[in-house]
Amino acid sequence: MLGLSVPTGAGLALAGYGLGFEPLWRLLVTGYRLKLPGWPPGLALRLAVVTDVHAGEPYMSAERIAGIAGAANGLEADAIVLLGDYVAGHHWCTRKLSSREWAEALSGLKAPLGVHAVLGNHDWWDDHEAQRLGRGPVVARLELERAGIKVYENDVVRLSKGGQGFWLAGLADQLALLPGHGSGRRAWRGLDDLDGTLLKVTGEEPVILLAHEPDVFPVVPQRVALTLSGHTHGGQVRLLGYSPVVPSRYGNRYAYGHIVEDGRHLIVSGGLGCSILPVRIGVPPEIVVIDIGG
Repeated sequence: MLGLSVPTGAGLALAGYGLGFEPLWRLLVTGYRLKLPGWPPGLALRLAVVTDVHAGEPYMSAERIAGIAGAANGLEADAIVLLGDYVAGHHWCTRKLSSREWAEALSGLKAPLGVHAVLGNHDWWDDHEAQRLGRGPVVARLELERAGIKVYENDVVRLSKGGQGFWLAGLADQLALLPGHGSGRRAWRGLDDLDGTLLKVTGEEPVILLAHEPDVFPVVPQRVALTLSGHTHGGQVRLLGYSPVVPSRYGNRYAYGHIVEDGRHLIVSGGLGCSILPVRIGVPPEIVVIDIGG
């Protein structure tokens, strides 16, 4: 009997931690310092990354989201980027926040070079009219823009610091349209257009790509200095650098962290909220801060 009670007790304690403590009470700031190929000498850039909020009580209340925005502001980043999935991603909410509520909570984000956003799959999946029509704009985009946050779907913007320019390129979501909705869709369909987006970049200044899902990374060209993604939540359960379940066709290859392939750089944030189940073990909610160059 004793032999059963010890592992059972440990399992219950771990489950309690994963359900009740880590997703509710922990918040990390995870920092990266990068030297990127071709990055202009003297251009020191700090970015703060907020992603996968999945707004809903009790885990992500409007008050907690506003607090996260305040923490991001405190990092004194040059620009803040939001990588999608603002709406709730599971049914274990005591109350799901409306898009207006979470957008207003994020409206406090401030940075000298602005706040820039892309959308995630749940922002599309939650909008039934957009699913029926097979097009946006989705409610999440409208509310972000109402809150003063610029949203990019296959679009770019040139920013400048100290007289040196760089580009942000934001992809539309790669899993935007669900199967079985409108036009007889039989599989998920993305609205992303990487080639078309990069064609909007003029000149040779560096490009930072915002892509909710990291699965686009194998085809991102060398022209892009850095790709930033969320979506995976680090698997939500991550032990000894391994995540048993990752929502990516590449599994653990792009589950979490700083990945370098063929000289190309990708950072995948573990994000803030939860999807499917409200559990996190070994991958606490995080804001990412990235220092480039300098």
